Amino acid sequence: MITVERSRTIPAHLTRVWDVLADFDGLAVWAANADHTCWLDEPRDDGEMVGRARRVQAGRVVLVETITVWEPPARLAYDLGGLPRVVKSAVNEWRLRVDPSDDERTVVTLATHVDCGPRPPQQLVARIVGRRLAGASDVMLDGLAAHLGSSGGAKAAGSVTFDPAPYDSSTKGTPT
Repeated sequence: MITVERSRTIPAHLTRVWDVLADFDGLAVWAANADHTCWLDEPRDDGEMVGRARRVQAGRVVLVETITVWEPPARLAYDLGGLPRVVKSAVNEWRLRVDPSDDERTVVTLATHVDCGPRPPQQLVARIVGRRLAGASDVMLDGLAAHLGSSGGAKAAGSVTFDPAPYDSSTKGTPT
């Protein structure tokens, strides 16, 4: 399995950032790479979010994203279903923490975990898929920053701090 991480420091309080991510079917409002999103199930009576799923339309690609971790206001993870069969599993994991230098800013990390199998050719495919998904993560992080940095304008440009050397475990710590 490989993990590729992207991070941004977003000029918004942690609870505001969580509220946007927690609106799980609202991804298309702020992510330029999502054309349409909707819930695939009904809300549970107990309010439990783990196991709930959304459909994401991105061009001709359709993904089903099923929540596996729901820890407000710090962590959200979901399985990515609908990728090519060579991908055994793929998970996006959002982690939020208050910026230590300014409690009105949030450090947002989006980690993508990809497993294509243990053999070297499968690991190569996992690295390629991971880098491709990391590009999608960059678009989502930029959209989230723009959405929270603007006065509610969807998919608008906004201020963001970019980590120029995100960690990619497949390259043993070298910049991606």
